[in-house]
Amino acid sequence: MTTTLTLRDSVTELVHNLQAGAFIGGQWKEGASNRTIQVTTAINGAELRTFTGSSTSDVDEAYAEAVKAQEAWAKVSPVERAAVISRAADILERRRPEITALLRLESGSSALKSNIEVSAAIGITRESATFPTRVHGTIQPSAFPGKENRVYREARGVIGVISPWNFPLHLSVRSVSPALALGNAVVLKPASDTPVSGGLIIAEVFEEAGLPKGLLSVVPGAGSEIGDYFVQHPVPSMISFTGSTPVGQRVGALAAQGHMKHVALELGGNAPVIVLEDADLDGAVNGALMAAFLHQGQICMAANRIIVDEKVHDEFVEKFANRVKDLRVGDTQDDAVLVGPIINDDQFASVIELIDSARNQGAREVFTGQIDGRIIGPHVFSDVTEDMSIAKDEIFGPAIGILKARDETEALRMANNTEFGLSSAVFTRDIERGVRFARGIKAGMTHINDSTVNDEPNIMFGGEKNSGIGRFNGEQAIDDFTTLHWVGVRAEMGPVPF
Repeated sequence: MTTTLTLRDSVTELVHNLQAGAFIGGQWKEGASNRTIQVTTAINGAELRTFTGSSTSDVDEAYAEAVKAQEAWAKVSPVERAAVISRAADILERRRPEITALLRLESGSSALKSNIEVSAAIGITRESATFPTRVHGTIQPSAFPGKENRVYREARGVIGVISPWNFPLHLSVRSVSPALALGNAVVLKPASDTPVSGGLIIAEVFEEAGLPKGLLSVVPGAGSEIGDYFVQHPVPSMISFTGSTPVGQRVGALAAQGHMKHVALELGGNAPVIVLEDADLDGAVNGALMAAFLHQGQICMAANRIIVDEKVHDEFVEKFANRVKDLRVGDTQDDAVLVGPIINDDQFASVIELIDSARNQGAREVFTGQIDGRIIGPHVFSDVTEDMSIAKDEIFGPAIGILKARDETEALRMANNTEFGLSSAVFTRDIERGVRFARGIKAGMTHINDSTVNDEPNIMFGGEKNSGIGRFNGEQAIDDFTTLHWVGVRAEMGPVPF
């Protein structure tokens, strides 16, 4: 009980010590909206603090301040920019205990998941600190005598970032840190469910790191009020969005209207875990457990389907169901809990609807977790077919369907029978067989004998089909957050053919 009180009290203190509900142009201030943004606990929606939300006028101010600050920042030496980003990583590490506590209360993260998330945010920030000295252009030959073609890689300018609630810290920092390191300014709109861990705490970190004023603004606000305006605004040259496919498709369409913008869209998923007949079933069970139930399955990379060869199907189902029984479910303020609350009531209702649809459509329920408030225990279904909602739709909750495949060929067809293509995994003792199978999956990422949930700061991250456009992390982040500029150079203009 003492641990629970200490965790909640520390987060309450952190939230109440925030200077205001928005950070614009280097100043803490309240938003100008008539609507409020509530900081709440995921477990039951209890209010920790209420801020005035940001309005379209706040968005205007944030973008205007970004324009004023960005040009000078892009001219700052790579070493100075790298130093600021490195200090931000150090601050994240130093503040790890309070930030993990915040994630556990505000986003319903388990102790395990919150530490994974902070480590990921630190990792991409340290990786970003190397970017200023890794940006390079090229000198290319010309068909015209005496001419030199230089291609410079330059900052895009101002980047608008819209981040989600499931990994709020990391999925904000994943765009903020690289963009700033490469000479851009950033305006960040965090999800309304996680305004602190997805935005305001990041403003504190970079302010303490010595980032010049105006380069990072955070504008928490209702999507219905400022969302479209944020994307269509004439200032940003790029929008980086992580969230659902329907909203991402709208963001992409809006970004192409009026003021054409570059976009990076990391959207939904329906990740398959494929278990071939020669797989180590215990290892496959471990990988599927991690893929399905980390953070209550509220991860874009989470396993939505487990496709098992019929020769080992029954044995796998039995082993998997037996392991699910051991998962600790409850309030994530308890260090031992792995599966905690669903983020809000709407998402809770969506998960329950999918669970009910699996029952109504004829799936066999092999494990039924308890439901208590916003907490949904793991639900495991077998005899799932490809036409069932639980196989077709992104679940984003602690439920999973197991499908039976006749052989490897059918397993691959089933894996690709989806509009999504983010992450995937295949289990087999034959590594090269796994590689051949993996290359047949239409997805941005496939892992052999591992979970679908993987993210490393130096390795590209992104999907195919309706799972998004663009890639995050590593060299791909350098490409996305910069633009190319061809400068043709001649000592003097020669004759012309007319």
